[in-house]
Amino acid sequence: MDLIKIFSAAFLLVLGYIYNNNAFFFAGYVLAGYEVIWEAIKSIFRGEALDENFLMLVSTLGAMYVGQYPEATGVMLFYSIGEFFEDFAVDRSRRSISEAMDIKSDHATKKIGDEYITVKPEELIVGDLIVVKAGEKIPVDGTVISGSSSLDTSALTGESMPRAVNAGENVISGCINGNGLLEIQVTAAFEDSAVGKILEMVESSSSRKTHMERFITKFARYYTPIVVGLAILLAIVPTIILGFDTFNEWLYRAMTFLVISCPCALVISVPMSLFAGIGAASSKGMIVKGSSYLEAFARLDTIAFDKTGTLTRGVFAVDSINKFAESSEEEILKAAYACEHLSEHPIAVAITKYAELKLDDSTRHNIINSVSSQEEIPGRGIKVTNGDSSYFAGNKDLMQDIGVPDDILSKSQIINSAASIVYIAKAKLSSESTEQEPQFLGTIEISDQIRDESPETIAKLRSLGIPNLLMLTGDIESVASKVSEKIGLTNYLAHLLPQDKVKVISDFISKRDANGSKKAIAFVGDGINDAPVLALSDVGVAMGAFGSDAAVEAADVVMMTDSIAKLPLLVSIAKKTVRICKENIVFAIGIKLIFLALGALGFANLWMAVFADVGVTVLAILNAMRSLRIKE
Repeated sequence: MDLIKIFSAAFLLVLGYIYNNNAFFFAGYVLAGYEVIWEAIKSIFRGEALDENFLMLVSTLGAMYVGQYPEATGVMLFYSIGEFFEDFAVDRSRRSISEAMDIKSDHATKKIGDEYITVKPEELIVGDLIVVKAGEKIPVDGTVISGSSSLDTSALTGESMPRAVNAGENVISGCINGNGLLEIQVTAAFEDSAVGKILEMVESSSSRKTHMERFITKFARYYTPIVVGLAILLAIVPTIILGFDTFNEWLYRAMTFLVISCPCALVISVPMSLFAGIGAASSKGMIVKGSSYLEAFARLDTIAFDKTGTLTRGVFAVDSINKFAESSEEEILKAAYACEHLSEHPIAVAITKYAELKLDDSTRHNIINSVSSQEEIPGRGIKVTNGDSSYFAGNKDLMQDIGVPDDILSKSQIINSAASIVYIAKAKLSSESTEQEPQFLGTIEISDQIRDESPETIAKLRSLGIPNLLMLTGDIESVASKVSEKIGLTNYLAHLLPQDKVKVISDFISKRDANGSKKAIAFVGDGINDAPVLALSDVGVAMGAFGSDAAVEAADVVMMTDSIAKLPLLVSIAKKTVRICKENIVFAIGIKLIFLALGALGFANLWMAVFADVGVTVLAILNAMRSLRIKE
């Protein structure tokens, strides 16, 4: 429809030139500008007369008053062309986000007994059973009850590698079921599911304005009345006050001045650049909750990382078993399994999983059946009675409590100084069931696994000009030091409680503010304990999408994967977007000032004014669209 209007108005403009008839010009003017005319009238009644529609209406009516019908029609025509390009650019930006966020299923298949009914995802409640066929999107979060398949998570995470799922595993909405039939029990209503939260974040992302957007809004508020006042003076002063007898010439200059003064390029291009940048980030699995946070990412000079689950995988695994004296690795593992198989502590889970790999089913079954008692010793470890012996698994303090000599403990082999050490010992029971002198068996080293991408990510962030990178952890000094060294960090703080992390970031912010710096500080974490510090930092980044509702709620940027590998890409997108915004500001203001001077001096006509307004706007929009292009 817009294109038909534009071509029709252009045809009437050509007819006006051919037949030298103002009626054709006026018809083309009305056809091209009826929306502008109507919006200008409405803005007058709203008390908002000094907008671009009013400026266009007044300037073109003034041009027709002095007999410049072709130029008045041309101004409206090219303004319509500029509006068309603007709408096209906005639609493309929105389409980019929509395509990236095309994750909502339009229906769900609910299972009730042996019947299947089609409902909207919003109608599902926790506990419902749904069936997802191959090729369908998972409508809400849930747990697989039966079936196995591979899931395409690319719309959520930006990753192309399918994820295998089986019965008992959790799945999140927005993933596309690959090649199997899945029966899923709903664990979250639509609004509480991954898709609902993502869509809510994307929809609210435009409500938080950047410093640049606030500057443009304030600039336009003062700029437009000033140039309108100058245009009035330009028409009145030379003829009425100075006595020049060429009123039409000065009125024409004033109308030219008004067309040039329209701040469209500024008002449109900066928000569009930021919107496009947010769209680019969304397409790569990074949800930025507002343009102000994208801008803050461009001026980062400090990023603090939580260790567990962010720089490391947050999953403990057995590194090594170190035997002592005459013991064997198998004996140590059996003793540890006897102690830890009922515990849900992460270290105990790691030992249990390792034992399940190394010990056959019958051996593990015999160990479990032989355990007659278990005692958890707070702050120390676990003691079990198994047959004619007691077994102990715990820390060094436990060994000392049961009487293992310090000189023996000091001889125990430790390979990885960054690992958590589990000490294993046993004590034979006498006929009176009293424990004899304990025998130290050895140690098991367990550590959190460093993410493969962590060292490279840290190096890339440093190369992007972010000098202050540090790790915050509640772990002990030796573990923090070793992890920091392996991933290339020189700064770290250990033994931190959640409130200590808040104080660290608060101190950074206070020091920054005291120095008058405009640099931003980010915190990257994934756990519920990170929520306070995520909210405090200038930019809080939550990893792993929806691992913690509190963390996602408090964060300003949500990474859909649990990997930090895309952080440098987000920094690059932010820097490029802000650079484009600044280019558009300088370009638009510079061209405006030049043409305003030319218009006032009579060297610019309305055709040149159209370029200074519509042409500059279109060029600024095209420049803004560069934010959508990403080079990884």
